[in-house]
Amino acid sequence: MDVQGPPKLPPEDPPVDKSELSPVEEVRLTVPNTDDPDLPVWTFRMWTLGLFSCALLSFLNQFFSYRREPLIITQITVQVATLPLGRLMASVLPTAKFRLPGLGGREFSLNPGPFNVKEHVLISIFANAGSAFGGGTAYAVGIVNIIKAFYGRGISFGAAWILIITTQVLGYGWAGLLRKYVVEPAHMWWPSTLVQISLFRTLHEKETEEDKAGYKVSRAKFFVISMVFSFLWYLVPGYLFQSLSSISWVCWAFPNSVTAQQIGSGLNGLGVGALTLDWTAVASFLFSPLICPFFAIVNVFVGFALIVYVVIPIAYWWLNSYNAKTFPIFSSDLFTAKGQEYNISLIVNKKFQLDEAEYALLGRIHLSMFFALTYGFGFATIASTLTHVALFYGREIYDRYRASSEGKEDIHTKLMRNYKDIPQWWFHVLLAATIIVSLMLCTLLKKDVQMPWWGLLFAAALAFIFTLPISIITATTNQTPGLNIITEYIMGVILPGHPIANVCFKTYGYMSMAQAISFLSDFKLGHYMKIPPRSMFLVQFIGTIIAGTINLGVAWWLLDSIDNICHKNLLPANSPWTCPGDRVFFDASVIWGLVGPKRIFGSEGNYGALNWFFLGGLLGPVVVWLLHKSFPKQSWIALINLPVLLGATAAMPPATALNYNSWILVGTIFNFFVFRYRKIWWQRYNYILSAALDAGVAFMAVFIYFAFGIEDRNLHWWGSNPDVDPEHCGLATCPTAKGISVDGCPVF
Repeated sequence: MDVQGPPKLPPEDPPVDKSELSPVEEVRLTVPNTDDPDLPVWTFRMWTLGLFSCALLSFLNQFFSYRREPLIITQITVQVATLPLGRLMASVLPTAKFRLPGLGGREFSLNPGPFNVKEHVLISIFANAGSAFGGGTAYAVGIVNIIKAFYGRGISFGAAWILIITTQVLGYGWAGLLRKYVVEPAHMWWPSTLVQISLFRTLHEKETEEDKAGYKVSRAKFFVISMVFSFLWYLVPGYLFQSLSSISWVCWAFPNSVTAQQIGSGLNGLGVGALTLDWTAVASFLFSPLICPFFAIVNVFVGFALIVYVVIPIAYWWLNSYNAKTFPIFSSDLFTAKGQEYNISLIVNKKFQLDEAEYALLGRIHLSMFFALTYGFGFATIASTLTHVALFYGREIYDRYRASSEGKEDIHTKLMRNYKDIPQWWFHVLLAATIIVSLMLCTLLKKDVQMPWWGLLFAAALAFIFTLPISIITATTNQTPGLNIITEYIMGVILPGHPIANVCFKTYGYMSMAQAISFLSDFKLGHYMKIPPRSMFLVQFIGTIIAGTINLGVAWWLLDSIDNICHKNLLPANSPWTCPGDRVFFDASVIWGLVGPKRIFGSEGNYGALNWFFLGGLLGPVVVWLLHKSFPKQSWIALINLPVLLGATAAMPPATALNYNSWILVGTIFNFFVFRYRKIWWQRYNYILSAALDAGVAFMAVFIYFAFGIEDRNLHWWGSNPDVDPEHCGLATCPTAKGISVDGCPVF
């Protein structure tokens, strides 16, 4: 299975006019220049497997999103798993043709022929919608989570559903308006789509004896064996021996030392020496390391090591930055000046706004030093992305955009003319309807979302302005600048004291743009694979509605059925339902919305100096670029990618040092050592193994919940006990400043 690089074009490809070939070499090497417009796509198999995949992934990803290690099942798992299922259906379904009443004389068949690649692509698009286009769950579900679980307030199911659907569908409107600018032009080539195309072609092109290279186990059999093993093994770290999820031996060796446990804890410290035998700890937050190229793993490792093992120790133990020792070394919680957890409910009044008098009484909100620096590095990452892209890719982006507006159609756009295009009025109607429904949400149901009508229009305008330039950057460089902090900052300045208004503004402004870019990427995949555009649109749209509805249904069920969900201090010590991602989302709503940036990063806050990270991020790539121009023979200088280095720890928190260490280790083993010394095995089985591990763990986690979790059946021994932290690093969260008293911690 050759997935390491683009496969050669099939020898039967007819000659093509060279002027019609793609101007991008990577596309010429990967994407076939042929099409069979007679291949059926609207098949019973496609609908059955597509709808099932979409529903299953949306259920599993929402279920996992509340857990300590929130594994995200992506479309690659479905891409691999549905191939044998599709071929099985093609071999057993009846081929008889029939007519349906009311549809004229058109004939239908449950089995129109062999399972083909176009069906497979549409199934994967369904699955991609089920995983929120790589995000796991619909972003707006987080708003429902923080309202119900953290603020303890209410939101109607109808308002929640409208919020979730409109924030995603709004992205379709932007995507439809911009499709002809960033999908049809050959110079807008969307690098990330080529990996999927390479995998599709590898899975569907006939396997030769040379491809098998002596490996007798078929890919399908290897997938089943690996999935069964993954399913059975997860019972051990998931229930029987939970301490295997984070083997922090430094804590075991020094059970009474706060400093040692801060250094050794994988979940609440620096994770030195921490290991895991739990796939969810490896693949959560950063996705499967088996599908990440080694050069990207190295970039993440360098940035992670510099920040966690150089910057953090210096800032904590040497400089005591922002009174670091008064708080845990690694925490996403909010604190008082005395190191106690800040009781946010006390500063929220009956109108769900900031109670300024109570806030003045309780004092300023404090962050752990790591959490504060995370925001600083976030500021620097946004700024450095803009200057890095402008300096290193600006000319390429300009040239490609100019060529795309002036150049002739390539072979792929020419072949797509054989299919009926999507009428523009579809997108206009969808965009207008979405904005109207959203305005009704912000007026008739304002008590649920807080956002004024002008906030929605402002957010939509921001999304519209940024979608084209950001999508051009993504289509040509594979880098997508994140503007979420910008939207939070803007609304926090304009309308402080309204936490839900802030996160709604961010979701409509930033996430609708991010969704549009995901939709455009899928449109380009369909463009390369010659999928009828109307089929692509309808599958994306239907998948989004189904996934968003299931996401909300699962969220509503779990929020109402699990006592104290998301409240780590009220849950059993070994409970997986800690909601790490939602905790950070809640903190953001407090920092940017409830309290407001002026009281955190402005004149009335403690962290104003972090605003200088914006300037540092802007200037950093300029220095690298000048060094590159001054010393052109030093090729390594151009490889310094500051946005990647500064953003390496963007997932921390909620991600932990254990997640990063294990992800880097496993990724290095498979994508360096196995790739280098067992390349044939890697080519044949690597992606299959990744998909199987994800699938096995997902099904066992659901089984454990229904078999043991609902009835609260627990084991009581050292390795798995509801009353004991399974990592056995209880002191890792303790402060080390003199005179600070916290329950369960020694006083220095």
